[in-house]
Amino acid sequence: MKVRKFLLLFIMIFLAACGDNIETNMSEPMVDFEFVTQDGKMLHSDELQDEWWVANFMYTNCRTVCPRTTANLAEVQGKLKEDGLSPQIVSFSVDPAYDTPEVLKEYAAGYDADLETWSFLTGYDFETIQEISEHTFKAVLEEGVIGQRAHGVGFYLIDPKGNIVKKYDGTSTVELDELVKDLKSVL
Repeated sequence: MKVRKFLLLFIMIFLAACGDNIETNMSEPMVDFEFVTQDGKMLHSDELQDEWWVANFMYTNCRTVCPRTTANLAEVQGKLKEDGLSPQIVSFSVDPAYDTPEVLKEYAAGYDADLETWSFLTGYDFETIQEISEHTFKAVLEEGVIGQRAHGVGFYLIDPKGNIVKKYDGTSTVELDELVKDLKSVL
């Protein structure tokens, strides 16, 4: 009987450990930050420690990919909520001069974003977010013409130790399904 209980315990531990095994394609430490949310409150990266979370880059005046990627991330949030999962999502504005907390809050409302677990950030200058994008997330970010920004469309999975472990194409339904699957696996 003791052997059977031991074997059952071993199998449960093994299966639980397998949940964190996802195929990764990045390994970058997340930079420390403290920025302003859409509610005018400060969010410090320490508040995300010990959690799996998702990050992306966007801005409210974007006329190209941001409406699509924000809608896709809202869909990911909704699918996970259906299964009782609520990872934190952090969207970094790449136009912080325009994207005030009030503007970000209105933008989030347009996508029915659940702001209990999704923060839209501002409160820094363009050079700061450009450095974070390029050096931490390895994603291009440049000021473009007519107030537009050239930026990546990736969604990034950050592990509880604060490492960016995987990048997903925020415009690909296949990769969005993979993000949902991976989050279900680790959560």
